[in-house]
Amino acid sequence: DDVVVAYEKSLVKDAPRAEADGHLSPEDEAALYAHYSQSLSGDVDVAPSDAGRSQPGGDADTTTGIDSDVAMTRSEEELDVNTRTQEAGRVRLRKWVETEDVTIRVPVRREKARLVTEPITDADDDAIVGGDLTSDEHEVVLREEVVDVEKRVVPKERVRLETEVETGEVVVDDEVRKERVEMDQDVDTQRDSS
Repeated sequence: DDVVVAYEKSLVKDAPRAEADGHLSPEDEAALYAHYSQSLSGDVDVAPSDAGRSQPGGDADTTTGIDSDVAMTRSEEELDVNTRTQEAGRVRLRKWVETEDVTIRVPVRREKARLVTEPITDADDDAIVGGDLTSDEHEVVLREEVVDVEKRVVPKERVRLETEVETGEVVVDDEVRKERVEMDQDVDTQRDSS
């Protein structure tokens, strides 16, 4: 019914402490092996010194070199959940050319000829003088605006792909085992009737 280990209670109590998350760093692991005089392969390099063992007449709480404080360690499993990144898909940015009809109304001006007759007044000295009847022509150039259409490529906007991170939750449901400890007393204690 006893649990016996190769090391004294004082040696175990003086052992380097590890983090409570259950993970040992390489430095912590090396320190523990060094404390218990073991190599990293698990082979015993040096036998534990007798300095940690109780000698008769030494510690008050030990008898015959074995720790009288009989205890056991209860352990249980915990879920160690981590995340990793994996490819979930790909997105491409693609560009192509489409043709569409565009209608633009452009105002244009044009000159028109209009015949205007005015009576001669005293202010028109040259016209009053008169002269011989002749045939004559007078020409006026009429002008108009026409639409010239040219096409040019004009940058309108920049388009790019960005990624953003959405945070959600994933439920992890698993079984863990844990040790239980209970006292099993199979010796009947009798009361002293006297």
